[in-house]
Amino acid sequence: MIKSMTGFGKSEIATSERKITVETRSLNGKQLDLSVKLPARYRQFEYEIRNRAAKVLQRGKVDMFITVENTSAKASAANINSELFKEYSEQLMAMALASGLGCSSEVQSQVLASVMRMPDVVSSEVDEVGKEESEALLKAVDEALAAHDKFREQEGAVLIADLLHRVDLIQGYKQSVIPFEVRRTEVIRQRILDQLSTLAVNYDANRLEQEMIFYLEKLDITEEKVRLDKHCDYFREVAAGEDSVGRKLGFVAQEMGREINTMGSKANDSEIQILVVKMKDELEKIKEQVLNIL
Repeated sequence: MIKSMTGFGKSEIATSERKITVETRSLNGKQLDLSVKLPARYRQFEYEIRNRAAKVLQRGKVDMFITVENTSAKASAANINSELFKEYSEQLMAMALASGLGCSSEVQSQVLASVMRMPDVVSSEVDEVGKEESEALLKAVDEALAAHDKFREQEGAVLIADLLHRVDLIQGYKQSVIPFEVRRTEVIRQRILDQLSTLAVNYDANRLEQEMIFYLEKLDITEEKVRLDKHCDYFREVAAGEDSVGRKLGFVAQEMGREINTMGSKANDSEIQILVVKMKDELEKIKEQVLNIL
């Protein structure tokens, strides 16, 4: 199954006290580059979460966001340190009086607001993560990863259809080379004879024929066309029968490029060069798209 490295997944699970949301986003990358952002209360589960993500996602630059929302008063309980509150209040009021601000209701209100922002005055109770919550967290992670993987499969189906279409175009352009290739041989032969006719020299016709045969053999692109066909067929075979084929398809595309470049260097014909340029254009699009395949 061909999969794209671009993907998105999301899952939400509610417990009796909290709602857990997991989102994943990914782009293409050579290796797995996983960034996990999660609340401090779930830090102990990070290793397990990373292991589960690595098994499903395998490659790509992945961002995972985990958030938790308290849905009950019990879950969001907070404590006020009364002794610390009293100490800060007395000090700030003493400073207000000493500076001539007095102790009006407005000053008292500002002192109260300042005290509540002081370190350790207000603290939330951090209770242990219970079995229900931990199971919900890991289930949300698994569901988000499954949705992400499904998204990748759908994107991969579109991607491989486009790639195979471009492979067909390359082979079509290669086939279009044949009539120009036949004509090219006669054109080159006649060009050599015309140039010799302008020179007032005697030459051995048999030797000339041998030299032209050697020259035309060097320009022959039959082997390149055969190898290009083989590479195109292998591209389809790999795409149809293997998993995680991104790297392999990239290597096959490189080999296709070698044959196309050699055809271009041997072309010696404007029409063939135009077809070679079209093949190169399609191949570059294939190489770009292959980078997104898992």
